[in-house]
Amino acid sequence: MISSAHGRGRLAHAFLISGAHGSGKENLAARLIQLVNGGGESGGIDLFGEPVVVETPPLDELESGWVRIVRPRMKSRRIGVDEIRDLEQTLHLAAPGGAFKVGVITEADRMNDQAANAFLKTLEEPPQNTLLLLLTANPQRLLPTILSRCVRLPLLGGRALLADGGAELVAALNAAASRGFGTPVAALHLKAVFASFLSDFREQADAAAKAAEKEEVSAYRDGTDGRWLKEREDFHKAAAEAEYLDGRNRLFDVLMAWMADLLRMKVDAGGLDFPESAPALRGIAGSETEARLLQRMEALDSLRRTLETNAFEPLAIEVGFLKAFG
Repeated sequence: MISSAHGRGRLAHAFLISGAHGSGKENLAARLIQLVNGGGESGGIDLFGEPVVVETPPLDELESGWVRIVRPRMKSRRIGVDEIRDLEQTLHLAAPGGAFKVGVITEADRMNDQAANAFLKTLEEPPQNTLLLLLTANPQRLLPTILSRCVRLPLLGGRALLADGGAELVAALNAAASRGFGTPVAALHLKAVFASFLSDFREQADAAAKAAEKEEVSAYRDGTDGRWLKEREDFHKAAAEAEYLDGRNRLFDVLMAWMADLLRMKVDAGGLDFPESAPALRGIAGSETEARLLQRMEALDSLRRTLETNAFEPLAIEVGFLKAFG
């Protein structure tokens, strides 16, 4: 559909590509860049009459004088207004041969307020032959005025389970389970492993929020009143909480996939999410019934839903793990 719109000269100037980690956002952005600047569609015909398709390179390899890729680079992992202004300068230059100028903002939800407002001006009045691509796993954090000016491309699937601590959690789960499974002691061992990862996520989210708040206070202390700074303090606390909850959800994805692997092994279904864990899990799968494994998965799902309420997190996790792993 995008290729057809481009062929008719009706391509939109701004796309918001959203989806979970691992859903292919950067790959789609790279394919769009190749589309508008004439690469990647076909490499001709081979000796056997089959079309030769040019592979899409990683997004960063496509960066050039007319393709700019903006990523969070500050200590607080935010995108600042200076980076957006640098991007705008490139977009307002004339590209040779009618080439498209492309601006890609990865993790677009990490633009601070000043950067988002600066980018909005370019979004409202884009220079000629400009393509703007915003990539994010959290579109709800973007300004409504930015959302309304982009064609939205939500991608399904994805979360790379072993990324962002997933591999370490799986290894820790395997080690804890090897000491026993299906007893209260084993359940509490697994709970302790999970809680330690949650604690790390909390510390990282709080540190990033404090760094972002410190940058704002340093920049705007003398130019605004205390009420605004207090509002920003509340904003950063909320941002840290949202970041923590996203991390917790990713850990639950890993937990559910790990438990699902036990069920797959029980019924010889194949398609394991963590095939390297098979030796560690084979004994557990052999000793559990299908019905019991399903009950354990339902207990994990119930725990996840409970944590979306105002339940006291440490107690809910302990009770949930006793039901799921005890």
